[in-house]
Amino acid sequence: MLTELRIQNFAIIDELQLRFDDGLVIFTGETGAGKSIIIDAVETLLGVRADTTVIRSGVEFSSVEGSFRIEDEVREPVHAILEREELLDDKDYVTLAREFRRQGRNVARVNGRMVNLALLKELGELLIDLHGQSEHLSLLRVESHLGLLDRFAEVEKEQDDYRKSYKELQGLRKELNDLRKAEADAERRQELLSFQVEEINTAALEPNEEDELKEERSRLANAESLANHANEALAAIDENDMDAPAATDRMGVVVEALEDLSKLDESQAELSQRAQEVFANVSDLALELRNYLDAIEFNPARLEEVEERLNLISQLKRKYGDSIPEIIAFGEQAQKDLDAITHAEERMAELQASEGKLLKLVAEKAKVLSAKRHAAAEQMSQSIELELDELRMSEAQFGVDFQTKAAPKGLDIGEDEPVAFDATGFETVEFMVAPNPGEGLKPLVKVASGGETARLMLALKNVLASADHTPTLIFDEIDQGIGGRVGAIVGQKLWNLARNHQVLCITHLPQLAGFGEQHYKVDKLVEKGRTTTQVLNMEGEQRLMELAQMLGEVSEGTLQSANEILQSVGKATA
Repeated sequence: MLTELRIQNFAIIDELQLRFDDGLVIFTGETGAGKSIIIDAVETLLGVRADTTVIRSGVEFSSVEGSFRIEDEVREPVHAILEREELLDDKDYVTLAREFRRQGRNVARVNGRMVNLALLKELGELLIDLHGQSEHLSLLRVESHLGLLDRFAEVEKEQDDYRKSYKELQGLRKELNDLRKAEADAERRQELLSFQVEEINTAALEPNEEDELKEERSRLANAESLANHANEALAAIDENDMDAPAATDRMGVVVEALEDLSKLDESQAELSQRAQEVFANVSDLALELRNYLDAIEFNPARLEEVEERLNLISQLKRKYGDSIPEIIAFGEQAQKDLDAITHAEERMAELQASEGKLLKLVAEKAKVLSAKRHAAAEQMSQSIELELDELRMSEAQFGVDFQTKAAPKGLDIGEDEPVAFDATGFETVEFMVAPNPGEGLKPLVKVASGGETARLMLALKNVLASADHTPTLIFDEIDQGIGGRVGAIVGQKLWNLARNHQVLCITHLPQLAGFGEQHYKVDKLVEKGRTTTQVLNMEGEQRLMELAQMLGEVSEGTLQSANEILQSVGKATA
């Protein structure tokens, strides 16, 4: 709901700050005082285009800012927009603003950040319904009618049941369409996949094969050098020559000498033991070198095989992945795709059979939903016509128009042709009205604006109060062409409506104004040749005086009548 409105240098408004409560808020005042200017200012927060003519004469800048409490009914969609645009600062409040400059561009803001008018309008439509020019009233957006009817009909269970089957059908149809598209180039695709699978399978790759082959290639390519180095080491360890004895022989001498030493000096037994360990290690090293020399393979044919294998792996990597695991994974996926093509005809036959069954199920659930909507539409029409009768529009009629559209792949609901359907069902809905006898029902969106239409909207709003989630409703011109008795009825209905919404209303009728829970009087002042608007909060005696003045000149009689209005309102709202 609108909690605060700040207006600066807008038309004849110099500076104005208003705070609003829940319930019914009334604006009164003489014609031309600036009541409608306040509404015009609010309209700019809803994304209405405005130019520099709104800027107060003699200044360069004008601004309008509104703070809104985010009610539970609209919290989810409002938060979704704010999160999408990264504008969510406070989960409970949002601020919309417009700035106008004579020089430079006009600016729209949400929570202090610049946005485009489209975003302001998107948020504004969730927060306010403004009836004056009518363009911001949600009831005048045909796309909102089905949702309002569904909430009035309380068909949430039927909707969920239908949407579950609808979603299942859409998923099935997507898979079926994908298979049909794939079928068009299946032969070419199958040939390619078969080649890829065959090539990868024939290669019979092992995950660590490439590293092992590279090591083997290194050994084969360097066999002679490896043998030379190993022989040189072995000769030094275990072979005698003319110049020097082998290391094993020299270590044998060391072992014998230290054994003799330890016999004479037992404290050196550890040295003897260590010498024996070194001798054993050198002997083991010699044995391992001999085994290594025996294993060295001088095999050019094997080297060629290894090179060819590595070359094959390199070719496969260029085609299918950067590593052997990636090549293997590619082959596995190609096999799955090949299997899918191979079994596509079987799967398509299964899906087509399932599609037929699902279509019947969706049609049955859609018909259940439609039946409840039609019953609710009849009830809604009767309720609205009763409301209109109380508002002295006894000849007015209201109806709900249901339309279907033929579609070859639609639902069979017993009509001549299958009908189109979507996530909401198979019907479109539009509210129809005939304000005057003999005119015939016409689309609500085409009904001319004015006091008569305002009462029509009030009747709709009252009947749809629990279904309509817009937090703040603003009515201008609602008392046009009606008298005091009807004004009291309108006031009662506005008060009732304000139990579910915040309602702001401009009125010239004291009988209507008496129902206000918050009452502002708008005055026009002229000081030093400048006209400005001031707004006063009417309470107690001030409010009684304002109602008396609305009845005529303030007198004992009008004061008594004003008091009677307030007493009557007190009884009606007790």
